[in-house]
Amino acid sequence: MRAKKKSKKKKILLTILSIIGIFVIAAGAYVYYLYHNVEKAADDMYKPIEEESKSETKKRQETIDQKEPISILLMGVDEREGDVGRSDTLIAMTLNPSKEKMQMISIPRDTKTEIVGNGTVNKINAAYAFGGVKMAKDTVEAFTGVPMDYYIQVNMEALSALVDAVGGITVQNNLDWIDEGYYKKGYHYQKGTLQLDGPKALGFVRMRHLDPNGDFGRNERQREVINGIINKAMSVTSVTHFNDILNALGQNVKTNITFDQMMDIQKSYRNVRNNIEQYEVKGQGTPPGQTYYLNVSEEEKAKVNKMLTDNLSK
Repeated sequence: MRAKKKSKKKKILLTILSIIGIFVIAAGAYVYYLYHNVEKAADDMYKPIEEESKSETKKRQETIDQKEPISILLMGVDEREGDVGRSDTLIAMTLNPSKEKMQMISIPRDTKTEIVGNGTVNKINAAYAFGGVKMAKDTVEAFTGVPMDYYIQVNMEALSALVDAVGGITVQNNLDWIDEGYYKKGYHYQKGTLQLDGPKALGFVRMRHLDPNGDFGRNERQREVINGIINKAMSVTSVTHFNDILNALGQNVKTNITFDQMMDIQKSYRNVRNNIEQYEVKGQGTPPGQTYYLNVSEEEKAKVNKMLTDNLSK
């Protein structure tokens, strides 16, 4: 009888161990599946800049390996059918892991500057239309006096997909308005704390004509949405959300950051989001009746250069 009980207990134990084993194998398979999907999405996004040398790529990798500060040009490109698109959002971003600080400096789309490689003086957002990522990057580097290690190009339509992928975001809104203009969605953006889904987030970042601060107000809202996506994405645990995020990124984002570099940045630079500094390049607009430009003084350029340089120092 005792032997029979022992045999029965042994069978129960084996059954439990088998079930645990199945779960472990399934979990392992899922981890591999998720990792594989992340890698695939990263490969879909990866697009090196024309004429980038192997020595430049190697130098950037060494910077990440040594956990030194890095700079990233973030471009929000509004591309529509029949239009090459313009980089209506330009943010010079620096990440300093030792200071645990992220810096986001917005450059207004109408900023008057030399378009490097085109031989003209125009609005800075025209650089992308004239020469793609390379010309946009070269122009921003000349304007700020600071090299950009990496670029991330986001199709503005992707903001909608990303916001929905993370399950919506929370933002602070300083202006009350109803979207009855170009996009005619009829959304009411009340002043205060807002919960936004994808389409509402897109309307939130595109509006500028109803804002007394124009492009400056829009840039502030764009930074709000970016922060909202980052904060929500860091807390995502849902399998469905992971897959949705990866699909949205793979289809709508281009960057010269490799998959391995993404993993290293996520590991070594993740605490920079604990301290985010935001700034908007300031200038003087042209008088009414003329083509609008934002004229930025040399003093303001020097200030922006110092801000970026300071956060890129160890």
